[in-house]
Amino acid sequence: MTAPSFFPRPHRRRLAPRIGTAALLILAAALAAAGRYPHQTASPIAIRYLEAAEALRTSGLRTELAYKLLARLTAAGPRLTGSSGAAAAVELTRAMMSELGFETWLEPIMVQHWVRGAESAAVVRPAGAGLSSLRITALGNSVPTPDAGLSAPVVEIRSFDDLQARGAALKGKIVFFNVPMDPRPMDTFQGYGTAVPYRSRGASEAAREGAIAVLVRSVTLRTDDSPHAGMVAYDPALPRIPAAAVSTRDADSLSALLAQGTPVEVKLILGCRELGPTPSANVVGQIRGVEKPDEIVLVGGHLDSWDLGTGAHDDGAGCVQAIEALRLIRDLDPKPRRTVRAVMFMNEEFGASGGRDYAADLRRAGERHIAALESDRGAFLPVGFGLGGTAEQFARIRRWAELLLAPSGILWVRPGGGGADVGPLAASGTVLMAFVPDSQKYFDVHHSGLDVLTSVHPRELELGAIVMAIMAYVTAQEGI
Repeated sequence: MTAPSFFPRPHRRRLAPRIGTAALLILAAALAAAGRYPHQTASPIAIRYLEAAEALRTSGLRTELAYKLLARLTAAGPRLTGSSGAAAAVELTRAMMSELGFETWLEPIMVQHWVRGAESAAVVRPAGAGLSSLRITALGNSVPTPDAGLSAPVVEIRSFDDLQARGAALKGKIVFFNVPMDPRPMDTFQGYGTAVPYRSRGASEAAREGAIAVLVRSVTLRTDDSPHAGMVAYDPALPRIPAAAVSTRDADSLSALLAQGTPVEVKLILGCRELGPTPSANVVGQIRGVEKPDEIVLVGGHLDSWDLGTGAHDDGAGCVQAIEALRLIRDLDPKPRRTVRAVMFMNEEFGASGGRDYAADLRRAGERHIAALESDRGAFLPVGFGLGGTAEQFARIRRWAELLLAPSGILWVRPGGGGADVGPLAASGTVLMAFVPDSQKYFDVHHSGLDVLTSVHPRELELGAIVMAIMAYVTAQEGI
């Protein structure tokens, strides 16, 4: 198939990029002087890899193809698991990779299909409170309210200990979990981890005490009007009660109203419902290795998204970065010794079944995944990589990674790779890797209507694809 005009024409590029060997030798010498692997930086193979990294960077920054791919993907709309948008995205990403000349196929899976429906929340008592409506969104997997909604007094809860202390006083109430993200950690994912249990476990913990519904403060560091979705995980031994996230600004207003001491009653309407198992697929594309085709270096992200925005950062970015990484590697000479494979996993947001199904697929029987690199932290400026494996494997990968990625702005390589989609591959000995961009703004948009193309910077997105390509290429050449 003829590629659309925005795709660069394939060509085989010799590893003699713009900065030249002399400059690379200066760089190698500087790294050696800094104490970074002096035995390696002077070697001819190190110079060749530095040339390859520069070639990848030059090509990527010249074209910024990842952003063009992301524009095409997000224009197709949200990709909630099981939806028509998700089905369209499966075909679209396969077409993108076919147009770029990759070997492509689909691996069918079954997924959960939950739909949102109409939703609203309003303060009905006290009358004239100045907070007549609340900006809310049903949490994924939530059960609905009755068609006419439900009304009940609201009780603000600040911790699970607080919840248990209230005990029987919560029977028949709507529990309002008002637990902000912790703003202190520089890694905002740590702050996310302190607040997200109230979103995932809160409904069941509240049901244990007799509550009839929950409202959860949106998990974001910003104060704004956008509710942030996410998954609720019900305890099968407890009643399932409706669960919704409320915007942080409205959470603050509701908290202030409750602080006045007057009973507050909210009417909640959630029209969400579960439609049952639905066919879908993981999307796979690859460049077959020229020497060891059955040894695979995987790069990927998850194709499904929440339905409030168009999933530009979460995780359209990871998908197009994986595709662009393959495109950049495609034009290198020599070709990768091992197969480099891009996978768009389906259903990460509703339980990560796509990753488990990929690992268990019968096609894996004749394959050996030596490494799996996931991008699922947004499209912001690259800062680091997390690497799994044994201490020996970590040291082997790190010595190349630090040398080759530093010129592209990577600041650190640390233990701790992986991701929800690639995690199941660890059981077969795969070394897990994680691409880590700057996280300071990620939760501003995460799972919300703000996660759209205009929140992505084309150059930052492309830099992520470039460093993923460098990591995947050298791993395909050197092994683990």
